[in-house]
Amino acid sequence: MTSPSTDDTADQQRPPVADRRPFVREHHGDVADDPYEWLRDKDDPQVIAHLEAENAWTSALTEHLEPLVETLFGELKDRTQETDLSVPVYARHHGPEGDSAWWYYTRTEEGAEYARYCRAPATDRSAPPSLDGSIEGETVYLDANVEAAGHEFFDLGALSVSPGGHLLAYSTDVTGAERYTLRIRDLRTGEDLPDTIADVAHGAAWAGDTHVFYSRCDEAWRPYVVLRHRLDTPGDDDTVVLTEPDERFWLGVDTSRDERWLVFGSGSKLTSEYRLLATDDPEGTPRVVAPRRQGVEYSVEPAGDRLLVVHNDGAEDFALAQAPLDATSHTQWETVLAAQSGVRLLEVDAYDSHVVVSLRRDGLSGLHVMPRDASGDVLPGSDVGFAEPLFTVGSPGSPEYDTPSIRIDYTSMLTPPSVYDYDLRSGRLSLLKQTAVLPSAAQGPYDPDAYVQERAWATAPDGARVPLSIVRRADVPLDGSAPALLYGYGSYEISMDPTFSISRLSFLDRGVVYAIAHVRGGGELGRHWYDEGKVLAKWNTFTDFAACADHLVQAGYTSPDRLAARGGSAGGLLMGVVANTWPEKFRAVHAQVPFVDALTTILDPDLPLTVTEWEEWGDPLHDPEVYRYMKSYTPYENVTDQDYPSILATTSLNDTRVYYVEPAKWVAALRATAGARAAAARRPVLLKTEMVAGHGGVSGRYASWREVAFANAWLLDQIVGRTG
Repeated sequence: MTSPSTDDTADQQRPPVADRRPFVREHHGDVADDPYEWLRDKDDPQVIAHLEAENAWTSALTEHLEPLVETLFGELKDRTQETDLSVPVYARHHGPEGDSAWWYYTRTEEGAEYARYCRAPATDRSAPPSLDGSIEGETVYLDANVEAAGHEFFDLGALSVSPGGHLLAYSTDVTGAERYTLRIRDLRTGEDLPDTIADVAHGAAWAGDTHVFYSRCDEAWRPYVVLRHRLDTPGDDDTVVLTEPDERFWLGVDTSRDERWLVFGSGSKLTSEYRLLATDDPEGTPRVVAPRRQGVEYSVEPAGDRLLVVHNDGAEDFALAQAPLDATSHTQWETVLAAQSGVRLLEVDAYDSHVVVSLRRDGLSGLHVMPRDASGDVLPGSDVGFAEPLFTVGSPGSPEYDTPSIRIDYTSMLTPPSVYDYDLRSGRLSLLKQTAVLPSAAQGPYDPDAYVQERAWATAPDGARVPLSIVRRADVPLDGSAPALLYGYGSYEISMDPTFSISRLSFLDRGVVYAIAHVRGGGELGRHWYDEGKVLAKWNTFTDFAACADHLVQAGYTSPDRLAARGGSAGGLLMGVVANTWPEKFRAVHAQVPFVDALTTILDPDLPLTVTEWEEWGDPLHDPEVYRYMKSYTPYENVTDQDYPSILATTSLNDTRVYYVEPAKWVAALRATAGARAAAARRPVLLKTEMVAGHGGVSGRYASWREVAFANAWLLDQIVGRTG
């Protein structure tokens, strides 16, 4: 192990310096100079030239990493079963041409960037096809490699087979802007119908085999309207079914598991409202299940002769209720599973014989299965148990309402993704497949016993106990000498669960300790954990992360000169605050698509992540207190002349959630303010922009692996050294 290094060629080069152009922002008596706001116009050739110059500078300073990038890419590729088959899922179809049953699955082929979506006739539900070799009667109903041909970027937004089983609704995005084109394919012929609908949002829902429902975004990328398309009619004639005028709310549509209902959901960060429409009356008017009430969130699951409702009406961590199918008010909700403090109910999946509740308890995900009696009433149930101290479990369920078993997905920091069949009556778990981890040329076979995963607790300045999930090689000494990477997010009540990662093995096998900081603003410890990390309590997110870094050092996992931090999107905001506020705690920071110019964005109601986000961050446009509070932490506003960690900011030109301009402005400010210090300390500030990609980065698995390998190589170079 060598000391961290940088590229000596930097002495002969100069980094890009963005022009400073006059631009003043004034709110609530505060006048702020924003000299890099001109970088927002990506149609300006000078902006593109600046981003390309930043890419060239990053390439020059990381040229020495190319052998390590290739090594990491090779390790990821070697450890991955490239030609593979997902576990087939059984589905029945009922349509005017008769009933049919199919096994649905995906195939990946060595050398192919994207998956092939397949199905084969199912004759016996209890005898799924073998996962080895060919499957009799297989049909490739969509090959994403064919659809992606000729495009630098490709993403599927919808992939939904009609109830009758002979039509496919699918949508594609070839820029990364999350504006999809919806098409209909006849699965009997493999040919697309003339129906082509441009500019749709993610997803689509069938009503029978004649109508497709979809949503569309406004200029701020908010899904605000649901439309109905009747097959064999021009898309221009599509009918508006619902419009959401409140700019805080998003609107979407889905089909219930039993295919009897269209479920329309309208929700903000704090409030929701659902409507139902029978699929046999697709041109009817959706009915409100319970009118929206500010601060009350609920979701609806049709369950045969009744509705199941997960809600927070008088229940901070949510409760489960039932209501009549024709319910129109929350006064008709009857408690089935009462709220329990510290047990956060997330969602419910209903089947003919059982109900499956997804929840969080003690910082971990869980499943609670409740049987139903002959009349459909829900009876007391029990959790699905697992032995590991840290794990992540969820249920994609079954597409069948009347099913004897459901699928369960399970993983941990040591256990690769595993698919189980769970027998609803006996509670028996049967492992169907575990993702293969092939031997690496350098490290040999994967041996989970060579690693340990553990839960630790840091103490925040206000006394809150903050959980960490930690994984490392068992032989890593706890004397402060090991390098470490601390990951964080902490927003939107999203939990960063302990899961397995093949690419992470390249860190662990080089002696790196990997930790996830489950900071406030996330949902790991229930609704209060979220509430204590948002709006005027947002600083808790940041101080929690700093406390987690301190714990790793105090417990001997690492030392500040070998500790790196990583976070993306809202977690990128966290990275920016960390770099500004506690630069001495970290050797390097990787900020992925970082929300580092948050105040500018949240002040502009015409941008994405603005009006719909006011309930998350507060409304600085109209509230002076929120304005001052956000200005106290937003990274771009708080760059100072100090010694920063090495910083790598990665972004995408077509990202519609966090515009590329945010990290571009942040890096420009860092260069102008602390660039000389960074150069003297050999701690570079780098910006890398993918010029054809969206919020999730490049598309295609090999391209994505190479992107991962680059970022990981940069971090290893910082905390391990060039020989890493």
